[in-house]
Amino acid sequence: MKIDVLTLFPRMFEGPMGESIIGKAVEKNLLEINVSNFRDHSDNKHQSVDDYPYGGGAGMLLKVQPIYDNLRRIEEASPETKKRVILLDPAGKRFDQKMAEEFSEEEHLVFICGHYEGYDERIRSLVTDEVSLGDYVLTGGELGAMVMIDATVRLLPDVLGNKLSAQTDSHSTGLLEHPQYTRPAEFKGMSVPEVLTNGNHKLIAEWQLKESLRRTYLRRPDMLETLELDDEMKKFLTEIIEEEKIADH
Repeated sequence: MKIDVLTLFPRMFEGPMGESIIGKAVEKNLLEINVSNFRDHSDNKHQSVDDYPYGGGAGMLLKVQPIYDNLRRIEEASPETKKRVILLDPAGKRFDQKMAEEFSEEEHLVFICGHYEGYDERIRSLVTDEVSLGDYVLTGGELGAMVMIDATVRLLPDVLGNKLSAQTDSHSTGLLEHPQYTRPAEFKGMSVPEVLTNGNHKLIAEWQLKESLRRTYLRRPDMLETLELDDEMKKFLTEIIEEEKIADH
């Protein structure tokens, strides 16, 4: 995968994009990340990238010209790849795991990180997606872009050491992930559930599914509203509801 980032603050990406899973993906040539400062594409001697809005209003708007020229340069550098151009914007569609999975199928992603009060509206005609990290406003799009890149890159083939890791993550299955344990089996009176230590894979799988359902029911019941439950899941959920009622009393 190829990723380009347009930003006024390229140095913000130096640490996060070069460490841990992403850094290893770059080292293994599974990923190429290029960060460019669209101020370098400004057509005036002061390299300004913003101006006052027509009609008045608070703050400054990013101008269309530097971003347009930066995108054109990216296209000229790799005309062979189909690009998905993502504008980071509080008014955009909220980012989630499904969108990360969609992005991971693309060959070339381009992230545009905004700043100041907003964008010249014509910038929106240059992009394929307008995306928000959540219902809040950051000082710029850089942190949002890093989160989206991280969530996307970890889904690429061979990026994670274990292929099942991404498949069983919370939100990937439609449920929150079940509780997990490691050695020692006993620690200060706290024990690993016996079912996980008996080697019966069928019972372990049933326990994991039931506990995923339990965690989702208790913490994110809204997720169950859109999830299609099979007969086994319905049975477990009925048991969970009864068990939790008893526990409350």
